[in-house]
Amino acid sequence: MFAFLLLAVTASAAILPDQVGEFKKQAPKTLAAPDQSLYDEYGFDSTEQADYVAGTRRFAATTWRFHDSTGAMAMFEARRPALATRSAVAKLAVQTSDGIIFAYGNYLFQLTGAVPPDVSVFYADLPKLEQSPLPALYGDLPPEDLIPNSERYVVGPVSLDRFFPGLAPSLAAFHLGAEAQIGHYSTPKGPLLLAIFNYPTPNMARERVAEFQKISGAMVKRAGPLVAMTLNPPDADAAEKILSRVKYETNITWNEKVPENEVRNTARLVLNIFVFSGILIALAATAGVLFGGYRFLFRKLHKGEDPEAMITLHLEGK
Repeated sequence: MFAFLLLAVTASAAILPDQVGEFKKQAPKTLAAPDQSLYDEYGFDSTEQADYVAGTRRFAATTWRFHDSTGAMAMFEARRPALATRSAVAKLAVQTSDGIIFAYGNYLFQLTGAVPPDVSVFYADLPKLEQSPLPALYGDLPPEDLIPNSERYVVGPVSLDRFFPGLAPSLAAFHLGAEAQIGHYSTPKGPLLLAIFNYPTPNMARERVAEFQKISGAMVKRAGPLVAMTLNPPDADAAEKILSRVKYETNITWNEKVPENEVRNTARLVLNIFVFSGILIALAATAGVLFGGYRFLFRKLHKGEDPEAMITLHLEGK
């Protein structure tokens, strides 16, 4: 009975497909996270690993599921090798020396070995799929002089310590909802580490700038709700140029309804009521004048007793 329940639970938790083209799935393997605290901060939910075999050909597939697409994107950046090249299988995908790594929604996949050309079967029917938009910070790092595949995403103290260790978590103020995109830049005097933090409002960003500027060796710039900083850069002039390229662009959705002022709405409603009432009064007065004119002309044209006159009984003195 226990074995049956275990088999049912395992089947319901399966993520990887049973077959990929000619390749058949082998028994799933247990996979341990190499940096559990980082995975947990990114919202790690579950994982599965299995080999696929077709004759003498073989490849291995590993998938990680996160709570949202931000976690999958962050781990995609963290696991991406430095020499990886862009792949067209997905928006977030790279070709590695032994396979491919790609993210789809809140899932991250890594395939190694004789990988088939069509990998769409891996994300055709995913359980608990979440496809929220990528973070606003994604792609905000200035591209000029950015070292390829050096981007890392920060959502809390653990990832901050891994990828931008010179800043204390309390100063980053993650409790305000901050996130950051990290990137390495090449300069004539050595690599420079840049962080761009995103805060809910420009005022919060302005407050963080005041705190960041107290750090020895920090160079800071604010652009709207974004705060860019580098610590002890090897080349101050190059750092100034890189910081100057950090821009904030607002995205306006023209077909989105903008909330109107409630007082204005109330005043408009009262005005409409008065206008409608005035129209009704004018119509009633016009109808009265027309009816009165009709009665007057009728009496003039038809001399004699009015057929619609009131009947009186003359009961006086009876």
